[in-house]
Amino acid sequence: MATQRLTVAILALGGQGGGVLSDWLIAVGERNGFYAQATSVQGVAQRTGTTVYYLEFIPEEAVPNGAQPVLALMPAPGDVDIVIASELMEAGRAILRGFVTPGRTALITSTHRIYAISEKSAASGGLADSSKVLEAAKQNARSLVAFDMGEATDRTGCAISAVMLGAVAGANVLPFSCLQYEQAIRASDIAVDANLAGFAAGFDAAKRISTSGPVAEISEPPEPVSKNGQRLRARVMTELPKPAQATALEGVRRLMDYQDADYAALYLDRLAAITPLDVADWALTRETARALAVWMSYEDVMRVAQQKVRHRRMDSVRAEINVRPDQLLHVTEYMHPRWQELCDTLPAWLGARLLRSASLKRLLAPWFEKGRHVRTTNIGWFFVLSLLASRRRARRRTLRYAQENARIEAWLNAIMGAASIDRGTALELAKCQNLIKGYGETHERGLRNFTMIMSAYGKLRGLSTAAEALSALRNAASNDESGHALERALEDLGYSIEETSVGAKRWH
Repeated sequence: MATQRLTVAILALGGQGGGVLSDWLIAVGERNGFYAQATSVQGVAQRTGTTVYYLEFIPEEAVPNGAQPVLALMPAPGDVDIVIASELMEAGRAILRGFVTPGRTALITSTHRIYAISEKSAASGGLADSSKVLEAAKQNARSLVAFDMGEATDRTGCAISAVMLGAVAGANVLPFSCLQYEQAIRASDIAVDANLAGFAAGFDAAKRISTSGPVAEISEPPEPVSKNGQRLRARVMTELPKPAQATALEGVRRLMDYQDADYAALYLDRLAAITPLDVADWALTRETARALAVWMSYEDVMRVAQQKVRHRRMDSVRAEINVRPDQLLHVTEYMHPRWQELCDTLPAWLGARLLRSASLKRLLAPWFEKGRHVRTTNIGWFFVLSLLASRRRARRRTLRYAQENARIEAWLNAIMGAASIDRGTALELAKCQNLIKGYGETHERGLRNFTMIMSAYGKLRGLSTAAEALSALRNAASNDESGHALERALEDLGYSIEETSVGAKRWH
C-alpha cells in the first residue's frame, strides 16, 4: 500500500461535515509523506443535497525527484479503494454508480437513514428497503464496516464526520495511525473535545465489527423503568406471542409518553382480543400491534406542542447545528392550526357545537386561515406551547378523541370479524391503517382513502377474493394521495360513486 495511489470517495448529505472529513484526511496525508488532493461535486434536491468528495493520495517516495503527480478530479467506476457513506442510501448510490468493486473497495457506511421526501410524503409504505442495500454492500465490497453512526453522533454530541473518521481509523484502510488522525482533529480546532469523543466511538465500533458477521441488528426497545412500565411489560411478555412482543413493547412506551399508563393498558386490552384469533406466524397480531399503536398516538395540537417543547429536542437541534453551550440559540417554527383542530381540542360536546355553528365559524375561522412563524425559544410562545401540551391530560374527553376512538373500535371489530373467516383478509384490514398519518390536510386525505376502502369492504366481506381486492385498493391509495387511483380501482371492482349532500363520496 505504501507504493500505490489510494483513492477515496466520501458521500455525505449537506450539513453533515463531509468537507471537514475531507480536510482532516488531506491534512493527515500531507503531514505524513503523501501528495494529497480533494475535489467535490455538490448535489441538490432529495434530502438536503448530496455531495461527493473525491480524494487521492500518492506516497512522496513513489514520485521521481522533481516530478509532480497528476491526480484525477472525479471518482471513476471500478477505480475507488475506499468509499465512506454518511447514511445507508448513500452507500446504495455509491454501489449503483460502480464506486464499490468486489475485491478492491472497502466500504464504510452508517446504517441509519435520513428519509427522502418521496419516502416521507408517501401515503403509505414509502420507505425503501434497507436490508437490500446491506445485502448489496456485502456482495459488492471487498470489506464492509457498517454500524449506526447516527446513534454514536447523538451519544457523543459531535458531528457525524468525526465518527466517520474514527471508523476509517478503526477499519485500518489507510496507512495512518490513530494518533495521526487525532492530531488532525486537534489542529483543526473545531469542537475538539466532542469530535475526539465521536472519533473514539467510531474507532471502537469499527474495531468490533466482523465483516463476515451480521452488519446491523434490530434491538428491542429499552425496558420501562417505572412501576407502571414494568407492570405493562410483564403483560406483554405473558399475554402476547414472542414475535409481537418487541412491537408491543415499543407501542407501550409510545403510548405512555403520548398519554399515560392507563392508555397503554387499553392498547394491550385491545391486542388481547386479537391474539386468540391469530395462528402460525402471528403476523396479524404483530401488524395490529404496530398499526394500533400508531393510530392511538394520532397527531393532534397537544402532541405537536409536546414535541416542540421537549428538552431533548432542543438538545438535538443544538447538536445538529453544532451550537456551543455558551452560544444563544433561537428557533422559529411554522405553525398553522386550523379552526377544525381548535375545535378538536375542546370537550366533545363543545367542539361539536362550535363546528355546527356557521356564525361562529364565519366570525372566528378567519383567524386560523394563515400560518404563523413563532419563536418557540421565547418565553411567551414556550409558555403557550407548554400549556397546550399539558392539555393532553384532558385528551380523552375531547372531540378528536371521541372521533378517533370510534374509528379505531370499528376498525378492530372489522379485523376480528374477518379473522374468524379468513386471516389474510384480516391482515389486509390491519394494514389499511397505514393510510392514516400526520395531521391537518394530510390526515384528512389519508382518512378519506381509508374510509372509502372500509366502505367497499362491506361488499367484499366473506368473498374468497377479499384479501386480494383489499390489497389492490390499499396499493392504489398508497401510490396516489389524490385518491384518483383508488377511485379507478374501485370502479374496476364494479363500484359506483354516489355524491352525498355535503360533497363527500360514497361507494356502493
